[in-house]
Amino acid sequence: MFGVYIHIPFCVKKCKYCDFNSFKMNLCDKKRYLDDLKREIEMYSEECSDRKVDTVFFGGGTPSILSSEEIQDLMKSVKSNFNVSEDAEITMECNPGTIDREKLEAIKSSGINRLSIGLQAVQNHHLNYIGRIHTYEEFEKNFREARDVGFDNINIDLMFALPNQTEEDWKESLEKVVGLNPEHISAYSLILEEGTELFDMYEREEFELMDENRDIEMYEYTINYLKENGYNQYEISNYSKKGKECKHNIIYWQCKNYLGLGAGAAGYLGRNRYTNEANLNSYHKKIENNEKPIINVENLSDEEMIEEMVFMCLRMTEGINRIDFKNRFKIEFCDKYQKQVDDLVDRGLLLVDEKSVRLTQKGREISNSVFLEILS
Repeated sequence: MFGVYIHIPFCVKKCKYCDFNSFKMNLCDKKRYLDDLKREIEMYSEECSDRKVDTVFFGGGTPSILSSEEIQDLMKSVKSNFNVSEDAEITMECNPGTIDREKLEAIKSSGINRLSIGLQAVQNHHLNYIGRIHTYEEFEKNFREARDVGFDNINIDLMFALPNQTEEDWKESLEKVVGLNPEHISAYSLILEEGTELFDMYEREEFELMDENRDIEMYEYTINYLKENGYNQYEISNYSKKGKECKHNIIYWQCKNYLGLGAGAAGYLGRNRYTNEANLNSYHKKIENNEKPIINVENLSDEEMIEEMVFMCLRMTEGINRIDFKNRFKIEFCDKYQKQVDDLVDRGLLLVDEKSVRLTQKGREISNSVFLEILS
């Protein structure tokens, strides 16, 4: 499996919780950036000529802020420079308020076959508080339009533990979204990141964070409710109908190679993890000089690759495949981490059998702590 990630950093406005590399859109910046992005794509064309691309993911920012013509032009560049598999999963992140039927038809005709729509909550007062540009009604209209034009693989993003959100609010969000019958649901607990407007609001004591026990209760409810309604939890925060798991994100979680394109994008080729220039002007200057816009490259040691596998593969319900681990690193996972594994199994946080090592439900609730204990 090999994926391509393409970063579109522009937004109508930045959400209050967002710490991604994104900016309010400027038309001149956008035109120059798309020209630069297409040149970066061409730079990797020969290097990746022997790789079949299984997934493409347009993330942001808000990729759906691009015009229909810009989306189609970008897809043409991808297809002409990479060997994209006929059955490749090609995803575009979309925000309500930036799409309509005409644009959705253009997205579909360009070859994009999966949408990831950012909703977050169904109550408009919550959407307004966290800085979203849309209402629930606009989202639902866009969702139904996406179905009408033929999209049969749609993810909806939701967030719980929002400021002032009640358990009843969260249950209503889940019920309404399940009622729409999307193929995939991503349900994340809010994480406050320094440098965001929401973090500053918290520092000014404008709201209180939800306590950990309530957060866990909402998480447990989410898992059980979605399971009852046909959604399998295949990763800590991701649920899907059978066969509709996000193939692109699985590439990340299984520590497989992918190409990262665009300002601030990260990639993983061979044993090298790299990061692109995040600043639009710095990104442009490197492209203008016919250089790849890379700012940092890290050649991973076996030990670093093992640590990444612990943090990433254990996020998935299937966990770490012990045979694959031994074939890759010439050591048994349970031999390397025997003391930690025995202790975590005794505490009901880890399950081990002859095929895999994986988190229990209790372990998923405190996953970051479990990862750190294994690596301590």
